[in-house]
Amino acid sequence: MNFKEQLTPYPVLEIVASAAKELGVEAYIIGGFVRDLILRRNSKDIDIVSIGSGIELAEMVANRLGPDVFVSVFKNFGTAQIRQGDLEIEFVGARKESYRSDSRKPAVEDGTLADDQNRRDFTINAMGISLNAGTFGELVDPFEGISDLRKKIIRTPLGPEITFSDDPLRMMRAIRFASQLNFDIEPDTFDAIVKMKDRISIVSMERISDELNKIILSKTPSYGFKLLYHAGLLAIIFPEMVELQGVEPVEGKGHKDNFYHTLQVLDNVSQVTDDLWLRWAAILHDIAKPATKKFDKRNGWSFHNHEEIGARMVPVIFRRMKLPLNEKMRFVKKLVRLHLRPIVLSKEDITDSAMRRLLVEAGEDIEALMNLCRADITSKNPEKVRRFISNFNLVEQKLKDLEERDKLRNFQPVITGEMIMEAFSLKPAKEVGIIKEAVREAILEGIVPNEYGPAFAFMIEEGEKMGLKRV
Repeated sequence: MNFKEQLTPYPVLEIVASAAKELGVEAYIIGGFVRDLILRRNSKDIDIVSIGSGIELAEMVANRLGPDVFVSVFKNFGTAQIRQGDLEIEFVGARKESYRSDSRKPAVEDGTLADDQNRRDFTINAMGISLNAGTFGELVDPFEGISDLRKKIIRTPLGPEITFSDDPLRMMRAIRFASQLNFDIEPDTFDAIVKMKDRISIVSMERISDELNKIILSKTPSYGFKLLYHAGLLAIIFPEMVELQGVEPVEGKGHKDNFYHTLQVLDNVSQVTDDLWLRWAAILHDIAKPATKKFDKRNGWSFHNHEEIGARMVPVIFRRMKLPLNEKMRFVKKLVRLHLRPIVLSKEDITDSAMRRLLVEAGEDIEALMNLCRADITSKNPEKVRRFISNFNLVEQKLKDLEERDKLRNFQPVITGEMIMEAFSLKPAKEVGIIKEAVREAILEGIVPNEYGPAFAFMIEEGEKMGLKRV
């Protein structure tokens, strides 16, 4: 099978072929670019394997591309990288790898193309395309990867236990590719993941979280999470999520399975956004339900305060999973804490005061919060869903009207602590905080607008009630 025609949009590959010929080495495209070319998926990363020095080949290619092309050399790994337009091209010499049982870092030696293909993770990633004279564009597919692409299965080129023992992260990668491509994992391969799941413990959490994030960003992330759950990997890498699973009926009263509810919310969010951190908010919105679950004979099950406790769990989980502890984490924490608020408002008489408070607390993240709350409506009762959506639409319109009128996003009262101290000739004291809070509450309650004149007058009144005199 020849792919010469499909390579024509990538003229840089002709330059690679010419440089390899001059150096007297063989060169092949290998891995994900080949897979995506066959699947007709866009790919910007090209891996070139040279039966010889990959660094020398990269340097010659860069020289031919012109003086503005820079070569990044990683001598410890025997690789080099160049950028050409929006393409990132990595060069490596063909290698043979061997592993110790306590490490996923291999001992590496020069090898043949066959050695290099043997070390690949899956058959669909072990295919190569020749860049050599006489065979340019020909597929090199020793493990029938193209057949597996057609069958939509993930399978290891060698025995799966060998592949996963060598590098346990490949267990996560198998599930990630299945989730991204909507493929099945071949039964023997999946059985090996189940058997060898505990070896994931030698992999750094950074690498695990990187693969998990790619699963989360797939089109239907619930599929990847179900595979992680049934393989036993999820219990190791994310035990808090596994604790959500299950229904505990007592005296005929049960609650929904919060694990599968969470996956549905995640899929719902994924239909409207590719924002990784909003998807994380969907994953964590009910994470504290196991810790807050209580049964009452009259009212059944409750999960009181799970939103506040869940918000406190967010930084703990992010820290353990080596996720960023910056504004991304704070965004997720905020949405977990607020996720019930719009839903509660949709059930009650809507007051301007409650709406103002929600707008102030959500700030710039109000649209993300509303997307999460819409996704959280997962009832199987169509009439209940219709009623929720109808009420929710009223909440959204009210929020929009209030925002346009009061400009409450990123709200700050016009009266500051410095103004209060100056007006009453005070030093920092509790009276300043009391007055400042009273002004803030009055603005949120709609008693006074957030304008200097009326807010200042209200401040003076509050101070005088406390026996303070204006200077």
